[in-house]
Amino acid sequence: MRHHYFGKQLGRSTGQRNALRRTLITQLFEHERITTTKAKAQAIRAEAEHMITQAKRSVATNDPSRVVFIRRLLNGRLNNPDLSKKIFDVFAPRYAERAGGYTRILKLGPRKGDAAEMVILELVDSDGGKGADANTTSAATPAGGARGLLNRIRGGGQNKPAEAAAE
Repeated sequence: MRHHYFGKQLGRSTGQRNALRRTLITQLFEHERITTTKAKAQAIRAEAEHMITQAKRSVATNDPSRVVFIRRLLNGRLNNPDLSKKIFDVFAPRYAERAGGYTRILKLGPRKGDAAEMVILELVDSDGGKGADANTTSAATPAGGARGLLNRIRGGGQNKPAEAAAE
């Protein structure tokens, strides 16, 4: 029975699981995009989004004691204390008008070694038109667009259109 279990166990003990989550969230905020398994991405997604929401709310209240409190909480949950500054200075203003959903999961397919489903977990950019255009595909979309990136990662390569143009 799974009584009193919450979240994904990821086949690890409590300490290993906490260290893994801390490292993955730190890497997500540092690079704004990570490649990992679907289970790990789902395990850290909610916590990462909650950190951004906490920072966003504390900045909106203009209460210095609340900002300090949330900064200390984030410092305790991340491996790099400089990232809490990045969350407050970069991510909170970027997502100020967004109601939630700061991350996106893109499926890559199975990993060769063990067939684990691989995904890209990335922070959504709030560039307005750019994010909406990246999801739509038209005949004028170059091979280097959003679809081209996924094809290159999956191994489809970008050389196929170039070979067709050379003939």
